[in-house]
Amino acid sequence: MDGSPRSPILYGVALNLRSTSALCVALSMCALLAIPGNFHGLGGDARFTLAVFVFATCAWIGTAIDDTYIALGAGLALTVTGVISSDTLFGTLGDATVWLLICAFVLAAAVSRTGLAGRAAVFLVSGARTVRQLVHLTTAALVVTAFAVPATSGRAALALPVFLALAKVLADRKRLVVMLALLFPTVILLSAVATLIGAGAHLITVSVLWETTGQHIGFTEWLLLGLPLAVASSHLAAELVMLTTTRRADRRGPVSITPEQIQEHSEQPVTGPWSQAEKRCTLLLATVVLLWCSEPLHRVPPALVALIGAVIASSPALGTVRLKDALKTVPWSLLLFMAATMAMGVALADSGAAKWLVSGLPTGESPVVFLAIVIAVSTAAHLVLQSRSARSSVLVPLVVAAAVGVGVNPVAAALASTAAAGFCHTLPASAKPVTLFAQIPGTPTYTPRDLLRLSAFLAPLTAALVLLFAVAVWPLLGVSVTR
Repeated sequence: MDGSPRSPILYGVALNLRSTSALCVALSMCALLAIPGNFHGLGGDARFTLAVFVFATCAWIGTAIDDTYIALGAGLALTVTGVISSDTLFGTLGDATVWLLICAFVLAAAVSRTGLAGRAAVFLVSGARTVRQLVHLTTAALVVTAFAVPATSGRAALALPVFLALAKVLADRKRLVVMLALLFPTVILLSAVATLIGAGAHLITVSVLWETTGQHIGFTEWLLLGLPLAVASSHLAAELVMLTTTRRADRRGPVSITPEQIQEHSEQPVTGPWSQAEKRCTLLLATVVLLWCSEPLHRVPPALVALIGAVIASSPALGTVRLKDALKTVPWSLLLFMAATMAMGVALADSGAAKWLVSGLPTGESPVVFLAIVIAVSTAAHLVLQSRSARSSVLVPLVVAAAVGVGVNPVAAALASTAAAGFCHTLPASAKPVTLFAQIPGTPTYTPRDLLRLSAFLAPLTAALVLLFAVAVWPLLGVSVTR
């Protein structure tokens, strides 16, 4: 029984129940906060901030209202009531991290226009001779895209044509196509932690740390801490994807993918001499990434480097894309969401609400146990909050405040929470890349059962790996567990 006539009705009933439940929880909490006798030690600004925070979180969880609209409403409420100033609210839009993301999207548009992604895919994938080689070469290529394209949804859109070309070449081996369909979003999501521009949630984390503790994480430091984790988690996940979606007989057969086969399914040249536009774009991208990575040497902020690169990439003489076309690819809704949630984070910290929320937590727990709890909650949070940025907006201010209270380094706690929140593979609707690759007309792809089977193994694996890095690897790189 497919139940197609009743499916929309059942979905609508479930959505209404979820919305009603979320509204009831939000109103109940707000009513409790409105009674002066409740919650001793909580000032007026802190009470109102918590009420707005609870209401926004419940709206993100239980309603279909756009996340950005909810965040802007929350930021507006905090500003109108005087909890934060209008300069704080509007100033977040001028934050350097917002400019970094805007310029990174302009650079990504220039890269996409030249077709460099297809050439890179041919360079790596055509060398595969076995299924395992194909899986890990594809994984390596997807990890590298974190440096060229910001945000996971943008990387998924860039990688989709490459996957479709591989799917056509491997059309007679259906299980391998399904495996690749699951591999692409899995690696895209887990490898985002490699760079500061990998996800909007990273910029929110950096902003919260700066506003609450005065500690700044630059592009180079994030790269040093995040890239090893991204590489390890991506390749381990690739093995899991291969083992959970294919049989031994599927993996035993040889693989032969030639550049000519990929070219048949690509609109842009993937072989032959490079065009002048491709050469210029490659040189520009390499220079920008090199300058980002060498920030401690020249002290030029990453946002300024990105702006210079974006101006060159869209210039009439040297560019490969017009500025107005590149700006159309910028997710302005995400940027407004980030700005509003940054303001909410400032309100939580300045009003004392975040400190009060975590004041009742036991302080006798060891730092490792505290980090394990943070990672477990952050890993599971995608089941409640589907937006990665929303998860960081809710969790990171609380995690930072709690870490300070129990003597844990807030940088380590915030990074661990953000990295763990990168796991969002359980359901097709858990993340945009998962949704995109789950709905490809005419191409075999994975089912919800495939996702659940993978998540049963991948969730504990990624959580354990993040904990290992937080406790054993990051201290070697300068981020200790304790303060």
